[in-house]
Amino acid sequence: MNNTKLTSTAAYQQADAAHYLHPFTDNGALGNNARIICRADGVYLWDTDGNQLLDGMSGLWCVNVGYGRASITQAVAKQMDKLPYYNSFFQCATPPAIELAQTLTEVAPPGFNRVFFAGSGSEANDTVVRMCRYYWQLRGQPQRTVFISRHNAYHGSTVAGVSLGGMKGMHAQGGPLIPDIVHVRQPYWYEEGRDMTPAVFGHQAATAVAEKIEEIGAHRVAAFIGEPVQGAGGVIIPPDSYWPEVQKICAHYDIPIVADEVICGFGRLGEWFGSQRLNIDAKIMPIAKGLTSGYLPMGGVLVHDDIADVLIKSGEFAHGFTYSGHPTCAAAALENIRILREENIISRVRDEVAPYFQKRWATLESHPLVGETRGIGMVAALELVADKASGQRFNFVPGAGVRCREHSAAAGLIMRAVSDTMIVAPPLIISPAQIDELVAKARQALDALANEIIG
Repeated sequence: MNNTKLTSTAAYQQADAAHYLHPFTDNGALGNNARIICRADGVYLWDTDGNQLLDGMSGLWCVNVGYGRASITQAVAKQMDKLPYYNSFFQCATPPAIELAQTLTEVAPPGFNRVFFAGSGSEANDTVVRMCRYYWQLRGQPQRTVFISRHNAYHGSTVAGVSLGGMKGMHAQGGPLIPDIVHVRQPYWYEEGRDMTPAVFGHQAATAVAEKIEEIGAHRVAAFIGEPVQGAGGVIIPPDSYWPEVQKICAHYDIPIVADEVICGFGRLGEWFGSQRLNIDAKIMPIAKGLTSGYLPMGGVLVHDDIADVLIKSGEFAHGFTYSGHPTCAAAALENIRILREENIISRVRDEVAPYFQKRWATLESHPLVGETRGIGMVAALELVADKASGQRFNFVPGAGVRCREHSAAAGLIMRAVSDTMIVAPPLIISPAQIDELVAKARQALDALANEIIG
């Protein structure tokens, strides 16, 4: 057995290539080229070569309160010393899980008084599938099993999560998918609706939900599920006309809305939940990521009384996970929420940080390679195009987005590529000066890409 301690970047990269299967990665192409991140503080990361990077993606949409929060690590250590783990089965619970459930109902929209805990957003969405179908079964309508989702949506990578999601590349791997999950068009105006106004397009995209309900039969539909803003799909922000019309349609057919808050929750859009920012009357809200700011893995499902009351009266809900309500993860979440509350981070995002961030991000639209910039709260995107007037994309391999991502890292900024859409979602605690730095480094990456392509 080799217990040699790894001490250099090259050694880490070699061991990584030999043993570590990365998620969402061409592991063969990665080879010995993994970037090894070894420490972090505030909004910055450092790799093992000493390079400092501004984390424009909050890890993976999750480090809302920033890195280096000693009070969270102290809360975790204290809980681990007292009770590192116990389960929530067999009529048992732990103080941190109970306190967290209560705290979440305090910050959730009215009517959300129950929480089911999971280990991740994917597990939360698995729970949603079983919970919704069981709810209708209890109401004497077991035929209501169909979920309506959207193309290019992301709801996790477990079998249920990937089935709910609408990403064709994921569907192509590891099928068959879970039956009775269908998809309708996404409200992506820049890609699909520039021949009409955003208002008209938003209404048209929402109408696709009604058409699908009529096609399937409302008596068979369990729920409509959607992210308030599609994150992994490329920061797809629906036109203002979209969600009100979807709301009207779902209310007409008595179909509950599941608002996937895994990315949008805990301040990302300038409110506790994206549903509040976009006035979505959801009945179920999966959560994760910003719940603990990524310090420990945890997810859950916030359940409205209209659903929870039916479940509670039914007897046993035969569903759960070994780590549901994990006490140490709950301790991290409790401290994270305390920080969000006591430092007024969410109101500061709404009133100060996000408006400045969006104003500065919009300046990138003047770049010759940018067809559109867009954003809401602390998420933003830009579209890389070969022609600004027509929106024509680049047609080479690897794509412009991948190349821009690498130029961004070289400039000291973590920016994500979704095809040829560049996206950012920095920690909520980012300062105006750091926002200026982020935008300057994004422009530097764009300039480097333009120099590579155009010369």
